[in-house]
Amino acid sequence: MSLQDSIINHFTDSIQTQQDALANLCELIEYAAQRLVNCLLNDKKILTCGNGRSATSAQLLSSAMLNQFERDRPSLPAFSLCADIATLTAIGNEYHFDEVFAKQLRALGQSGDIIVAYSDGLHSANIAKTIATAHDKDISVIALTGNDGGMIAPLLRETDIEIRVPSNSGARIQETHVLITHCFCDLIDQQLFGG
Repeated sequence: MSLQDSIINHFTDSIQTQQDALANLCELIEYAAQRLVNCLLNDKKILTCGNGRSATSAQLLSSAMLNQFERDRPSLPAFSLCADIATLTAIGNEYHFDEVFAKQLRALGQSGDIIVAYSDGLHSANIAKTIATAHDKDISVIALTGNDGGMIAPLLRETDIEIRVPSNSGARIQETHVLITHCFCDLIDQQLFGG
């Protein structure tokens, strides 16, 4: 296979995954965006978390809320639990890596907030612990997953939302998570600040 064939395969696989996600997830993405808007309208905040590549998606959402997506508008309350390297490494070193997000959520999260948790893998024990902490604090969960939902899907309650990308490829899942995050940002801006 030539290098260009490899590039064509990446683009083709990505397009197919995104088309499958569009066909299966459009209503769920809209519903999740409405839940995020209601959270903000009730003077609550959006918290985000994820590991590795998924941490960048989590930071993308919080950054777009605090700054802007594609238009100038007031800042919206959002915070990424994976952005503070000193806190993450301190908790991981002094407690356990499973606690890196949950410990922060216990301190910063309040009833009525929403946590948006990103996971493109099957084993995210720290995300699982964060979901349990969210439930203890009456914080809703929006989980962006892939594969078969991994260890995250069985932990979710009826009031939570799982947006599962129909793929087993970590790269394709993460690319689609970014697109879904962009949809969230746009839908939030439309609903709060007009079309």
